[in-house]
Amino acid sequence: MSTFWNKYRYLFFRRTTQIGLLFFYFAANAWGWTIIMGNLSSSVVFETIPLSDPYAALQMLAAGAVIATDVIIGALIITIFYMVVGGRAFCSWVCPVNLITDAAALLRRKIGVDNFAKRQPATRNMRYWVLGLSLLISFMMGITAFEFISPISILHRGIIFGIGFGWAAMLVIFLFDLLVLKNGWCGHICPLGGFYSLTGKFSLVRVHHKQENCTECMKCKVVCPEQQVLYMIGKESIPVLSAECTNCARCIEVCDDDALGFSIRKLVENKKKGE
Repeated sequence: MSTFWNKYRYLFFRRTTQIGLLFFYFAANAWGWTIIMGNLSSSVVFETIPLSDPYAALQMLAAGAVIATDVIIGALIITIFYMVVGGRAFCSWVCPVNLITDAAALLRRKIGVDNFAKRQPATRNMRYWVLGLSLLISFMMGITAFEFISPISILHRGIIFGIGFGWAAMLVIFLFDLLVLKNGWCGHICPLGGFYSLTGKFSLVRVHHKQENCTECMKCKVVCPEQQVLYMIGKESIPVLSAECTNCARCIEVCDDDALGFSIRKLVENKKKGE
């Protein structure tokens, strides 16, 4: 039992967080609960604490909208939080689309689907181009461009208020990740993931690699949605400093050598300086 728990403990916490948030949002709409109301773009916790998607707020600014004070405060709270814990932790711990993309990745491994990207390379910088383009379109057209077409928003609103086109968004992303490009949506296209990569560039919570324990079994790279961040495996003892890491902790769970674990970035750096 302890072995099973060690292998899936972070996955359990992630799913609990993701599904729990969806439940509380749904409960607010269905039964009037006030734990957290709204959606991922704009929420209120206990009718007091505002939370806002900073990327959505940027689009509003670009579109020329006058932003309310509570939206600004909410965006600052979220930005500071993810600057500390790791920007793309949102992608693996909060975003409901992660449930779909993880399912596609699991099935992809089980049935051995070829990686389309090996035959036709796709750059992960695409999401930053989409990020910039969405802000440009917001500025030129006076709308929050990505929010209109965001599968994240469509799925989240669908679960809360009635699924509607949410099923179509789920199916398209699932098939795209399964048949076209590994980690295609989250790792290559989604501008929100790109935004949080920039937000968490200097975050404190990091996955740390201990080279002396590593047997180079590469199980971590098999499950990692952003394999390129684990370039140090078997080579040196350093934290994963790339902001593209989602802090999903699957690499930690599958490592039988205790070569990977969470650390506080500055403490590790100071310790190495003192050696």
